[in-house]
Amino acid sequence: MQVFLLAAVFFIAVCGLVYQLLAGTISSYLAGDSVYQFSLVIGLFMSSMGLGSFLSRFINNRLHDWFIFVEIMTGMAGGLSSIILFVAFAQIDNYTPFLLMVSVTIGTLIGLELPIILRIVKEHNTLKIVVSNVMTADYAGALFASLLFPLVLVPRLGLIRTSLMFGSMNVAVAAAAIYVFRERLTARRNLVILAATGIILLSTCFVYADNISTFTEDTLYKDDIIYAATSPYQRVVVTRTRNDLRMFINGSIQFSSQDEYRYHEALVLPAMSAAHSRRNILVIGGGDGLAAREILKFNEVEKITIVDIDPAITDFARDNQLMRGLNLDSMRNPKTLIVNDDAWKYLEGVQEIYDVIIIDLPDPDNLSLSRLYSKSFYRLLSQKLARGGKIVTQATSPLYAHKAFWCINNTLAAVENPLFKAENASETVRLQPHAYHCYVPSFGSWGFVMASNTPLKWQDIEVKVPARFVNSEFIKVMNRFPPDLAHVDTDINTIDTHVVSIYYEEGWEKWSL
Repeated sequence: MQVFLLAAVFFIAVCGLVYQLLAGTISSYLAGDSVYQFSLVIGLFMSSMGLGSFLSRFINNRLHDWFIFVEIMTGMAGGLSSIILFVAFAQIDNYTPFLLMVSVTIGTLIGLELPIILRIVKEHNTLKIVVSNVMTADYAGALFASLLFPLVLVPRLGLIRTSLMFGSMNVAVAAAAIYVFRERLTARRNLVILAATGIILLSTCFVYADNISTFTEDTLYKDDIIYAATSPYQRVVVTRTRNDLRMFINGSIQFSSQDEYRYHEALVLPAMSAAHSRRNILVIGGGDGLAAREILKFNEVEKITIVDIDPAITDFARDNQLMRGLNLDSMRNPKTLIVNDDAWKYLEGVQEIYDVIIIDLPDPDNLSLSRLYSKSFYRLLSQKLARGGKIVTQATSPLYAHKAFWCINNTLAAVENPLFKAENASETVRLQPHAYHCYVPSFGSWGFVMASNTPLKWQDIEVKVPARFVNSEFIKVMNRFPPDLAHVDTDINTIDTHVVSIYYEEGWEKWSL
């Protein structure tokens, strides 16, 4: 019996941590700002577990019945949590109360479980041994869940099926406990009915998880969904109407086929045209192949390396017929090398030198992305840049995220130029940034920053490849900013401070009110 209870503690710990990870991940996907969402979820779970532990003192008898009842209710609440959160976000304007309700409910139930188990196990051993065994099983379960969640559960099952599977696991533990403690239960019939109801409900939802996911996403996205994938890194959704193909990452639009040429020409053509050489090109992000399409307009290009961490995007861009038509098969071009890896890790290991480095990443709305807009990352890039080479990055909106945009510019300006040393040892020669912007209907006013390791006259840039939007004349005005978008001083973004993500959230929050 004691072995069974310790095994139950292990599975309870696994389920409890998975529920926390699910709530934090879903909230990050839906609402952004992963640090805030995970901090909120963990805080709510831990405090609610304390509440549950406090309430356990009022349970004075029928401990085995209470343990089984709490376990069933934990499984049902945890198993349905993902569905509740997705549906609430899709159907209700104020999503936060449902996040609070889910976190507090599950946390309180988990907090009830452990004290009850301790009191049951105490009947069979000394307190010292009981506490040691129970806590060991609890911590081991937490470790197992933390490894299982990102490596297996999310990529294989998805968020909704993961919560349903672990909810079923909680109820299965309760069902096993009904058998083990059958002689000690006073409400065995009711508990059997409740457990059977929980298993049937969770299993039915598991079978129809795709339909539930489709229902919620059909509400979130007005157009037909032709592709949806939950990777270990993000939620990718692609929608289609008669005239438009759109990609969303974690709910934020990445491109519309109606106007993406404006964004990608603005990102690629100035840097490619200004570079001294265009043989070897590196693209950070850009897994949709649209930046590569623009790069391939230059006949001198011999190799394009696309480093995008997520195969859910690169595989779709390479294999889907609609995307192949949009990116002109750039992902299948013999000049294109696709690398699914973290950009920082890749750059630390590669020995190549690149003529142009193009950064086509989502906005820096979380710490994982913010680090790729940091001084340290830009310094690493500068060390891989050929003489006369250019680094260019998308830099969010200079209107909606004004300080974040100029923070990216100022951070690039703070990077030491590895090609030159100042005559005065106390001074440092730095990269030369050039901020510019244009209008993209799907995004609004959008900004970019290009940095050069040799002197560059912006007005001398000439575009000699075919383009629908960016040409030599238009480039001459792209670096002009009206007073409300003018340069401002900011802190430099580092991997310690991540101020660009703070500026970004502050900027967009002001416009969303």
